[in-house]
Amino acid sequence: LDWTLAETLLALGVTPAGVAQRDAYHAWVTAPRLPEASVDLGLRSQPNLELLASLALEQILITPMFANLAPRLARIAPVTNLPLYAPGRATWPQLRELTRGVGRLVAREAAAEQLIDTTETRLAALGEQLPETLPPLLVVQFMDARHVRVFGQGGLYQAVMTRLGLANAWQGPTNAWGFSLVGLEQLAGLEARLVVVEPYPVGVEAALADSGLWQHQPSVRDNTLITLPPVWSFGALPSAQRFADQLVAALRETSHDD
Repeated sequence: LDWTLAETLLALGVTPAGVAQRDAYHAWVTAPRLPEASVDLGLRSQPNLELLASLALEQILITPMFANLAPRLARIAPVTNLPLYAPGRATWPQLRELTRGVGRLVAREAAAEQLIDTTETRLAALGEQLPETLPPLLVVQFMDARHVRVFGQGGLYQAVMTRLGLANAWQGPTNAWGFSLVGLEQLAGLEARLVVVEPYPVGVEAALADSGLWQHQPSVRDNTLITLPPVWSFGALPSAQRFADQLVAALRETSHDD
């Protein structure tokens, strides 16, 4: 039911029998793509129980966010609840733990270790490719034309930036998932290069073209704004690597333009 577990299974070479909200997965997570064999289970918070029962499942994987469904799901197949983003704990060790936990469940322990190693090796190599001097970054995702999630401590994007040696301009509070919901005016005084992670909600891009608040952001004004394709901000190692790949490519490209 959880996209983070789905992307991890796929990265370990396992095709889930079903995944909730396939279309939304492809809009927000993007890759790895779900095979056609993975059926759409309906809403993550309200999966189609009849459909689940018809699939002869070995295991149903959930995260704590969907724990309230566990009693009903347990009548269909054994339920495993895999936590991630526990407050007060460093993110990267949790990503490793989750990967190993999923690997054990599907008897792909070696693949899990390989995923950890290749991701960490890739991030180390990407960190070496970055320009010497870069301003702090401000990573945001739009909720509507006036509000963004700004990502900081405790989240996937911050964990990746730390491994890459990049500074985060957002030192404000964050929630359990590593973001804070703020109005655009709260970004105004921060000296930083803005990074927007897609998707934009419907109509927001057009509204921003007319937004004085947005047009006066330094990165928008001097044309250094970075826009990245969707990467699941609550993801695991596959999303971490995608975010690192895209962010470093964009930073290298824009530093050549400067």
